Amino acid sequence: MLVFSVSDKGGTGRSVTSTNVAYRAALSGYNTCYLDFDFGSPTVGAIFDVEHAVTGVRGDGAHDYLAGRAPAARRVDVWTETNRDAFRRPPGAGSLTLLPGSQGGAEFYESFDARAKQAKLMIDRCVDLFVRLDEEFDLVIVDLSAGRSFASELVLQATVRPALQPVPARWLVFHKWTRQHIIAANNLVHGERGLYKSAAAIGHGENAMASMLRFVRTAVIRQDSKTVEQLRPSQQSWLAEVDRELEKMASQLRLGRALRIGSIPLDPVLQWREQLLTNWDVHTLEIANQDTVTAFEDLARVVTDHTPWEGL
Repeated sequence: MLVFSVSDKGGTGRSVTSTNVAYRAALSGYNTCYLDFDFGSPTVGAIFDVEHAVTGVRGDGAHDYLAGRAPAARRVDVWTETNRDAFRRPPGAGSLTLLPGSQGGAEFYESFDARAKQAKLMIDRCVDLFVRLDEEFDLVIVDLSAGRSFASELVLQATVRPALQPVPARWLVFHKWTRQHIIAANNLVHGERGLYKSAAAIGHGENAMASMLRFVRTAVIRQDSKTVEQLRPSQQSWLAEVDRELEKMASQLRLGRALRIGSIPLDPVLQWREQLLTNWDVHTLEIANQDTVTAFEDLARVVTDHTPWEGL
């Protein structure tokens, strides 16, 4: 199964949520692979605490492979190569593999039309990579650059190929629970140059794309949280009204409850540091909230289970 993580803006929590979902899926026994396709900012290694891949790797990162400069993309076994002492593979867990980006890499600025031959070779390499990884892993999460990037275009072009038609593919669109991010997420999906129209032009069909795409809200302040309980009554009332306005806006812009597949609460730890939240962080150090971990677990379960996804 291929899961593509995308957002229209940076700072949505896309990468930190996706990595935590990968971690929770691996803990549940899924052999999980994580690809850093954020070509302009290949820093997922920092979230996994893999020191030699904090800003990507040299010579054989994902960028190098796709550009034809490396015969294969490097693989990192997160369980054995992470620097976090509390982050080790427990009995019954699946594998957790990172394919980091290229150190010093940048976005591919060439359009597919401008360099058709080079683009075809790049799409071929992308297809081959996805096919091989899908055969080896239960879950493959691909973290894409923000916005309508070359990475999202590449993935759209690759997944329309016959070789990937049998492979289940899903798109998670991340947005913070604010007016600006709701508008941006709508534009990314439904806009004139959004994912739906781009997919249809390539050959996916809007209906097919709609069946694969769901929204994930991040940094959501729950009304029953301790943070809200500590606010003054006037602030609580104002916050509840803002939440109602956001719900109405999300529904009007076609990313409301029916298309929401996950909601990640605001967590102080993740506001200060993008990291994996372990059970040690929750129960021993008591720096992270159980609600956040539960949200990651729920998202990992829903993404990998066909029944609740198709029922949305």
